[in-house]
Amino acid sequence: MSAARIVVVGTGYVGLTTGACLASLGHRVTCVDVDEAKVARLSAGRVDILEPGLAELVTGGIAGGRLSFVVGARKAVRTADGVFLCVPTPMGAGGSADLRAVEAVTAEIGDVLPAGCALITKSTVPVGTSKRIAAMLGRDDVPVVSNPEFLREGTAVSDFLNPDRIVVGSDTLAAARWVGDLYADLGAPVVVADAASAELVKYAANCFLALKLSYVNSIAELCERLGADINLVTDGMGYDKRIGRTFLKPGPGWGGSCLPKDTSALVKVAESVNYDFRMLTSAIDENIAQRDRIVAKIAGACGGTLASARIGVLGLAFKAGTNDLRDSPALAVSSVLGALGAEITAYDPAVEGGIDGMTVVDDPYQVAKDADVIVVLTEWAEFKNLDWTVIAEAMEGDDVVDTRNLLDPTTIIDAGLSWQGVGRPRAAGRKRVAVS
Repeated sequence: MSAARIVVVGTGYVGLTTGACLASLGHRVTCVDVDEAKVARLSAGRVDILEPGLAELVTGGIAGGRLSFVVGARKAVRTADGVFLCVPTPMGAGGSADLRAVEAVTAEIGDVLPAGCALITKSTVPVGTSKRIAAMLGRDDVPVVSNPEFLREGTAVSDFLNPDRIVVGSDTLAAARWVGDLYADLGAPVVVADAASAELVKYAANCFLALKLSYVNSIAELCERLGADINLVTDGMGYDKRIGRTFLKPGPGWGGSCLPKDTSALVKVAESVNYDFRMLTSAIDENIAQRDRIVAKIAGACGGTLASARIGVLGLAFKAGTNDLRDSPALAVSSVLGALGAEITAYDPAVEGGIDGMTVVDDPYQVAKDADVIVVLTEWAEFKNLDWTVIAEAMEGDDVVDTRNLLDPTTIIDAGLSWQGVGRPRAAGRKRVAVS
């Protein structure tokens, strides 16, 4: 198709990635935000989000005249062929999705959208939102389309440009197909559906991944109790093509900007039609239990009590490759440790200081000073390459709790420390003798 005139409302992870990537496909994109300072930074090519490849796409789009940033949506949308809503839909009261930002933008631009312009929800919204927006608009000449995103933080640009599929849904079939054609150069399969089905695809996919993660954490707990090794168990599972190898790594629980709010939102959607989604609520409960098990594991390494224990934490972001702290399991675990009396010193390569309840340092070796236990909570690859002998010399205690099974236990043992992961046999090192 020829280049389309696209407006993207919102410049967070989803909005900025969507705008920059669509511009790289040849479309003329205007990104809108309410934050004047942010718009000024983006217009100058300064990207605050840690996302590989995103800054380069932004500067390239600006230089090529295909990407621009403005404040205020009303003027921007007047000549648009399509408007993407990429505004936050956080967890609201009771767990339902908070659609106030979506509704506010719809109210702001509804009367100035040109006839035939597609209004496209890219934000994750509950089933029925397209109909709700259409009712708010009250315009038969503006089709509403659902086009859910499937972007992972840390690989968002790659995910956008190399998608498994494009999902578009609308009760106006021609509009859905037009949105699908925006991605034609990517060569991905396009699933065209009704609006409700497209909206449910996003929740169904994310909640399935949450179920899978909770399941593998449960299996890891069984491994610890039965003397099995989760790495060997998941390796054996992964050869089954019906299961696959992704999302089979145990950890301190799942988090981030999507899974917690999407699981809660789908439970609420189910409740609205009198369906008790017990499988999903169990996965949510299991996720909370996993964090509690991690805290108990750390307490055990501290001799059973966390009061005045000195804990060195490696990793605060919810996953490696991002600086996002939203619903981070690393922060959740650290918060409980602090509430139980532990003194926490933490390091994350993408996170600066200023977090309540802990000291955040800019050198990973500083977390080891006088630490009773070192805890790995985020799977940053650089932690594998630390000099663990230096860390051992700085520590007061001897234990490393690796909640991501990231480290090589042999390396830890050779440094004179003990290693314990999740769902794996504990590797006990030799006790170090203090040199007077």
